[in-house]
Amino acid sequence: MATEYQPEDIETKWQRHWEETQAFRVPDDDPRPKYYLLEMFPYPSGKLHMGHVRNYTLGDVVGRQRRMRGFSVLHPIGWDAFGLPAENAAIKNKRHPADWTYSNIAFMRQQLHRIGVGYDWAREIATCHPGYYRWQQLMFVRLFNKGLAYRKGARVNWCPSCQTVLANEQVEGGQCWRCSSRVEQRDMEQWFLRITDYAEELLKALDGLEGRWPDMVLTMQRNWIGRSQGTEIEFPLEEADAAATGARGVSVYTTRPDTLFGVTFLAMDPSHEIARKLAARHGRAKELEAFIEKCSVAESLRTDADRDEEKLGMFLGAYCRHPFTGERVPLVAANYVVAEYGFGAVMGVPAHDQRDFEFARTVPLDGEKSIAVKVVIQPPGDAMPLRGEEMTEAYVEPGVLVGSPGFEGLASTDAITKISEEVERRGLGKRTVRYRLRDWLISRQRYWGAPIPMLHCERCGVVAEREDRLPVVLPEDVELTGEGGSPLGRHPTFSKATCPACGGPARRDTDTMDTFVDSSWYYLRFATPRLETAPVGAKEAQRWMPVDQYIGGIEHAILHLIYARFFHRVMQDVELLPRDIGREPFAHLLNQGMVCLYCEKCQRSHAMSKSHGNTIDPEEMVKKYGADALRLFMMFLGPPQAQFDWKDEGLEAAWRFLGRVWRAVDGAAERLQGAAGGGNRQAAAGTATHKLRVRTHRTIKSVTEDIENRLQPNTAIARLMELTTQLTEHLAQGAAAEFDAAAVREAAETLVLLLGPLTPHLAEELWERLGHTGADRVLDHAWPGYDDALLAGERIQIAVQVNGKLRANLEVEPDIAEEDLKARALAHPGVQSHVGGKTPRRIVVVPGRLLNVVL
Repeated sequence: MATEYQPEDIETKWQRHWEETQAFRVPDDDPRPKYYLLEMFPYPSGKLHMGHVRNYTLGDVVGRQRRMRGFSVLHPIGWDAFGLPAENAAIKNKRHPADWTYSNIAFMRQQLHRIGVGYDWAREIATCHPGYYRWQQLMFVRLFNKGLAYRKGARVNWCPSCQTVLANEQVEGGQCWRCSSRVEQRDMEQWFLRITDYAEELLKALDGLEGRWPDMVLTMQRNWIGRSQGTEIEFPLEEADAAATGARGVSVYTTRPDTLFGVTFLAMDPSHEIARKLAARHGRAKELEAFIEKCSVAESLRTDADRDEEKLGMFLGAYCRHPFTGERVPLVAANYVVAEYGFGAVMGVPAHDQRDFEFARTVPLDGEKSIAVKVVIQPPGDAMPLRGEEMTEAYVEPGVLVGSPGFEGLASTDAITKISEEVERRGLGKRTVRYRLRDWLISRQRYWGAPIPMLHCERCGVVAEREDRLPVVLPEDVELTGEGGSPLGRHPTFSKATCPACGGPARRDTDTMDTFVDSSWYYLRFATPRLETAPVGAKEAQRWMPVDQYIGGIEHAILHLIYARFFHRVMQDVELLPRDIGREPFAHLLNQGMVCLYCEKCQRSHAMSKSHGNTIDPEEMVKKYGADALRLFMMFLGPPQAQFDWKDEGLEAAWRFLGRVWRAVDGAAERLQGAAGGGNRQAAAGTATHKLRVRTHRTIKSVTEDIENRLQPNTAIARLMELTTQLTEHLAQGAAAEFDAAAVREAAETLVLLLGPLTPHLAEELWERLGHTGADRVLDHAWPGYDDALLAGERIQIAVQVNGKLRANLEVEPDIAEEDLKARALAHPGVQSHVGGKTPRRIVVVPGRLLNVVL
């Protein structure tokens, strides 16, 4: 008689077995083809949340399946262990950040074991360990020596709550990305990495990731790099102002030189050096400082062209000259101009730029005088001519130039080139390429981070620490108060050092690195996590890189991924990484969706978070239903890229399904002893045996494609449910003549093997009960193959139409996925000849019968 399904007993048994046998340890000299699988490593916050469970289960499903397919799978885990939460927790609880961090790591490690994720724990790393950040410091020294790391005074984003500087990318809507406090602006000396030197390469290389990375991520990266082709133009200052500022003129960068004759003001960043000097010369220095304080918002907020914050400005009391007409153009300070974009000054063209239009309508030039709106591009055709004083918004579409001497009547698109050429001919500027991407500000004024390995010597200036004196280790006896400035600066001995150049006294830099530096190269350290001579071994990097499949949240689409792509390149360029492993670290990327909880009160879904008070503890769910049921549920509710709402009843349904599998396979195990697999190959079509064999092989084909090619475990699970139903029905025939033990064994073993990546504990236990012992485990068993000949007769006809007219007939499998059906239809020559390269408006599918391409 079959026993009841007891997940806790089964799961702890197999978890212990995997740990004792080091089942997931992978040697570097494994002769099988490599497959490097990686999920974005977690911050050790204390407990896993459901988003973690979904992410790491998905990776485990992929890893186990690839292993069964004959790959040597590298699947490591580590901890993104530095950062503000640990330091803030230490301040609050009077507990050292290291103690808080490592205790959290221990607890979360146990949780990962409990859900059965198969990691090579021998490669585990933590970024807060000196053995890790030592190499990070070495990289910084190499970057400094190559001119890719530098220090300068800059107006920076300061979080008053976290008491540290933030990179532009870490400011969201004017607020700190971590604590949501309003970000302020301060002038400070900071360390930067010259990521802009790699802007063009980072941009162009995205083309090679098409089809392997999500389109949305590629678009976000392209937009963040923000390549634009424009023209530099200098507007001369009036003689007295030029003498007072030491500048001949104010330079601007514009992508719209066709609007040059519509300039009615020049807007400058309030902190622009020339703006400050002009304000001082015209008696407006105090007014400008007050204005700067008023509009002190995060630069990242001010880079958005479509932001709707209030436009603020003040007249600087000075004018420049239009480079073509010689007309006086007023100079103003404006809160929407970014200091580091272009030259920190922009042409004000109210008639043809919406920001400028809003500014002109709301900010008086001087007293009651308003800024003029001058139309220089009229709409094409017979449209009513635009009049500046009547406009309610800027006209930004293409048109025909007016009011532009020498260029009137030109199409605006042609005028961009013609005016740029004239600017260069007259020596007033030049055409150039600019990027939105800014150099990476990595200085942080906190304790719990990797110290920046630089020294300040009165004789030698700023000097890099010698490589043989690394790591610069964080002292343990630091007082954490939460007050401004780096806690390392208050340590009695940390900043006292010897200059490596002259041997004299030097002051050690007390800033630590942005934690995004820690996560920019961790994937490489997994190749040789204990290597003492380099950050990564060349031979091992050549063996494992690139990462074949990277899995993580869309929230890292810009910051982490662009930094990692940058670091991969600079490590090669400073000879810390072989060049023959390629310039891109991640071959394929998948962004898993969030786990949400539907709120009846507000009638919408919210991402699970402590701040919303809507978290569900994975441990409680595992105790109640088992790890396999939780894994199955997480994989079943939609494609992994999609957001899904948590439902307790869904988890219970997953548990019930596993109970059905258990009863079917375990209940038949005794009857199947001695029966070979493979079934009766001569079974007549239409018989129960033939139907079971067809279902078995169709399931193998579908599940293989769903997991291996499409990364869609949800549809794979649906197929496994169908096989379970048919197997159960066949078993219910008992001793009837139609019962075929060989076909049943084939179906049962197939079901267990295909469930192996999804519900590994249950699969191993049932495999053992089916008579497989010793080294014959699901984990190391070959992935089942399917018989094409058996499925050849299982086809249906689909009529393919283009705009309602029959153009082709397709023979397909009855359970073909809709996306596959669409792809096959569009690839058919009879369809292609009528589509003619056009993009379909929509594709209508009537399941089992018809597909219509609508152009």
